[in-house]
Amino acid sequence: MALLPLESNPEVMTKFIHLLGVPDKWSIVDVYDLEPEALVWVPQPVIALILLFPCSDKFYDHAQKEAEQIKEKGQTLVNDLIYMKQYVSNACGSIALIHCVANNADRLDLQDGVFKKILEEAKNLTPEERGQMLSQSNSNSEAYKLITAHQELAMEGQTEVNPNEQVNHHFVALVRKGGYLYELDGRKEFPVNHGPTNEETFLQDAAKVCQEFIKRDSEDVNFTVMALVQHD
Repeated sequence: MALLPLESNPEVMTKFIHLLGVPDKWSIVDVYDLEPEALVWVPQPVIALILLFPCSDKFYDHAQKEAEQIKEKGQTLVNDLIYMKQYVSNACGSIALIHCVANNADRLDLQDGVFKKILEEAKNLTPEERGQMLSQSNSNSEAYKLITAHQELAMEGQTEVNPNEQVNHHFVALVRKGGYLYELDGRKEFPVNHGPTNEETFLQDAAKVCQEFIKRDSEDVNFTVMALVQHD
């Protein structure tokens, strides 16, 4: 299965999460600058970041070394961290949003709808089984409704989309869970713990992780950072 790629458009992504049960007081906004003095202008609270980055050889080399180090040294994964694997092509935008919402469900006060039902179904599943909910969904499932919403909103973007076109960029989510900052990428073997964080420092800590991605591919300008925030 291949979906239409979701554009890194905050308006489209905000519409997506609202359609699926996230209250209107929450939205996706652009983060234009990752320096500390610029981050103060991002609406608070920020409960997740979404990073769109180029899939380069440098990224894959780093990811492989990172995985080897984690396997050797281990890492802390809190029990209630919700992580799902990606088996559907071009679904990374939706999976990043699912990771953001699922790991902040207690903060978001989710309304009855697709997300809430999917989270109930996925709560006790493995990351692989959660990924299969999307890849093996049928027309009667909640996951199918999410895929339908993805397809409809992908067509609302500003660029022409083609499910068979090679996509060279990828979305990941950065969330705070159990006092740690996690990178959630459904194509990796497991979540990546980037160290301790708290509500006050999360945005700055997550911005540093984004800056590390950018430094590894400093000749490429095709990075986008967005935040899931609450408006008054």
